[in-house]
Amino acid sequence: MERESRPHPEALLAEAAKEGRGRLKIFLGAAPGVGKTYAMLEAAQRRRADGVDVVVGVVETHGRAETERLTFGLDVLPRARIPYGGRLLAEMDLDGLLARRPALALVDELAHTNVPGSRHAKRWQDVEELLAAGIDVYSTLNVQHLESLNDVVARIARVKVRETVPDKVLELAEEIELIDLPPEELIERLRQGKVYVHDQIARAVQNFFSKGNLTALRELAMRVAADRVDAQMAAHMRSHAIPGPWPTQDRVLVCVNEAPVSKALVRAARRMAERSRTDWIAASVATPRSEHLSDAAKDAIAETLRLAESLGAEIATINAESHVADEILAFARARNVSRIVIGRPRPRLLTAWFTRETVAGEIIRKAAEFEVTIVSADPAQAGTSPIRGPSLLPGRDYGAYLWATGAVAAATVVAVFVNRVFPVESLSLFFLVAVLGVAARFGLWPSIYTSVLAFLGYNFFLTEPFFTFEVAHQDLVLTLFLFLAVAIVTGNLAARLRDQARAQRAIARRTGNLFDFARKVASVASLDDVVWAAVTHVASTMQCSSLILMPDRDGTLSIAGGMPPEDHLEPKDRGAAEWAWSRREPAGWSSPTLPTANWLFLPMKSAEAVHGLLGVRFGTRQYITTEERRLLESLVDQVGIAIERTRLAADMEQSRLLAETESLRAALLSSVSHDLRTPLVSIIGAATALVDSGEALGREGRNAMAETIRDEGERLNRYVQNLLDMTRLGYGALKVSREPVDLREVVGRALRRLARDLAGHRVVRDLDAALPDVPGDAVLLEQVVTNILDNAAKYAPAGTAVTVSARQAGGDVVLSIADEGPGIPEADRAHVFDMFFRVRAGDGQPGGTGLGLAIARGIVDAHGGSIRAEAASPGGRGTRIIIALPLAAGAEGRKP
Repeated sequence: MERESRPHPEALLAEAAKEGRGRLKIFLGAAPGVGKTYAMLEAAQRRRADGVDVVVGVVETHGRAETERLTFGLDVLPRARIPYGGRLLAEMDLDGLLARRPALALVDELAHTNVPGSRHAKRWQDVEELLAAGIDVYSTLNVQHLESLNDVVARIARVKVRETVPDKVLELAEEIELIDLPPEELIERLRQGKVYVHDQIARAVQNFFSKGNLTALRELAMRVAADRVDAQMAAHMRSHAIPGPWPTQDRVLVCVNEAPVSKALVRAARRMAERSRTDWIAASVATPRSEHLSDAAKDAIAETLRLAESLGAEIATINAESHVADEILAFARARNVSRIVIGRPRPRLLTAWFTRETVAGEIIRKAAEFEVTIVSADPAQAGTSPIRGPSLLPGRDYGAYLWATGAVAAATVVAVFVNRVFPVESLSLFFLVAVLGVAARFGLWPSIYTSVLAFLGYNFFLTEPFFTFEVAHQDLVLTLFLFLAVAIVTGNLAARLRDQARAQRAIARRTGNLFDFARKVASVASLDDVVWAAVTHVASTMQCSSLILMPDRDGTLSIAGGMPPEDHLEPKDRGAAEWAWSRREPAGWSSPTLPTANWLFLPMKSAEAVHGLLGVRFGTRQYITTEERRLLESLVDQVGIAIERTRLAADMEQSRLLAETESLRAALLSSVSHDLRTPLVSIIGAATALVDSGEALGREGRNAMAETIRDEGERLNRYVQNLLDMTRLGYGALKVSREPVDLREVVGRALRRLARDLAGHRVVRDLDAALPDVPGDAVLLEQVVTNILDNAAKYAPAGTAVTVSARQAGGDVVLSIADEGPGIPEADRAHVFDMFFRVRAGDGQPGGTGLGLAIARGIVDAHGGSIRAEAASPGGRGTRIIIALPLAAGAEGRKP
């Protein structure tokens, strides 16, 4: 009860999807002349009187004065002129209507076919675009133009309506107004010339506008309107949680193939599903022999499935290696199908001898739990043969029959030779080998031909009397016919095994292609690599030309890659691409939108956005199979995901760089705010004291202030020098000269430079007198020693020793500087050479920029040396920085 009191989620989602869209009202009639356009214009005039902005997109008055008078006062949009066949033809100006954006647009004759070269092939597609733009639309439609009723109308009126509208368009209508007129009144209007010109009246009354036809069409129109009203009532009940009976919905499955009756099956299934308010599925069966179908047969199947999809069906492909009926029934059970729609089985002649029954008959026999509906073909199509591939009919592949004849001839020669040399009883096995070989190579019909030929050859050459078709012994007659039966059965089994093997190879090939593509796009890191992998794989897998369009910086679509390379699109292809990109829907060849284009463009979507378009071109082909379309859509989805992955990786890298930049910026600001500000404050304070005190400080006080300024200035200079050195290291601008350097002099200059900082420490120098020179830059090496000694002066307590030692060790000179400070924790020793890294210390410990040791490592690395930190004593106290610098080739130590 609680669930029944809540609105149905799907109904709420359907209502939410209508937000922002225009509302469609269709004036539905049973036949031309009932007054649909007149009623539409009357309703538009009432809306205009209410202050609604109404624009006439297109209205066909057919010269009727009373209809034309109703257009007065309405804003009529000029029609667009489209060149075709050397003439300029008028069509509704869709772009002008979209730019005008009225509240209500009048679009007459919903089933009208647009001039080739228009954006859409049908006017109802123009209406869909207007609705998507938020514009309300009034339109007119005759019931005979509904696609699901096309064959029914053809049987009633004996007229095949060419211009049709998918039933889904009728479902878009928020309101349907039935314009009804009794047949007698309509015929009278026709005779008065209010429907057609006088030359056409007599023919129209005799054919389409007979009273019986009009009555039947009137009933169809009323049923359609009633069904639509009932559907709207059910939707209203669901969205407003109105209780009612909600039985579990059934599902209809219609099986189609290349036969002309398949379209009638689709329309019948659509009517059944509409009456029962059920979902329905249109399925084709792919068998190993399907790949041998002719192009016309494949085109017929694809066209039937497109018709079913336009009528609202779910499209499916059932893969069946054998036992087609069992696969269809298994699919129906898996999809909870309640009714199966099939065509009436065709009478079978020769093939009935070799197979048990037709697929339709097997479905009828086995489908105990299903309701099976058999639809007969139209009498005009009853004798029409289905379109088949050349390999499914005997006598088409002459090369296979030549091979079969040769195989039987070879088997006969071998059998005759063996029979004369050493007679055996199993000579028929030679012919069975020929039958199996032909079946495995060429299929069913050549194997049957081989079986019959082998039967005749065995009888003619190997049974007495020889070289005749007579049989001397009656017991051999049964043997010969058993041989024929065994040969046919084994050939049939071998042919099926061959077809299954080929199907498995095809499946393995497709799976391998998808796996290879997934592996390629998973391994590439850049967007260009993804694009190249995508176009090459799509081109090789689909056997077509492919390209990828992506927006550049200003949002214009440009070709990112193609196979074969493509750098230009024709205007009609460019228009299809722009439409697919702006609407996020397929457009171009074999699609409902701009089908005259050479390319089919599919949006590459992901969960986040649309990244571009994948275009394919199949040359002169006029169709794309359902399986190919699904494979193509799978590839498009994979390409979209791969592009999104590369962009996410680039965004993550950018985020990481931004985070590191922010961290460095924060550390630098911290350093500037503390370590650079401190000496500046001291300098400013000392200078202020000198200026303000005058002679009151005395000579000694003035000298002390001057020394403070000098010391803090040198300290500030070291900080600035560290920042400059770090910048040069970061940009690779540090140039290292290779001159002989005496490390004893370098250490001496550094100690003199830090004499005041080290005044409170005991400096111990232990430098080998025979220390050889090292190749390097004396100024930079002095900076390294200065930075390390400065750290020792800061962190080692006053009165402790700072030891500087240097020795030659093999091909290196090892310089170590040790202090007796608190030491560096073992976990931090590998990080003390990183920029802005500081060892955590108490409040009493001095601070630093965290640049000194980082600069030291950069300079030592530039010299080809190494630097590391370790504890100065076994207890972990103190710090020893060890620097190893390589000697020049052939360098020797000095003599003491």
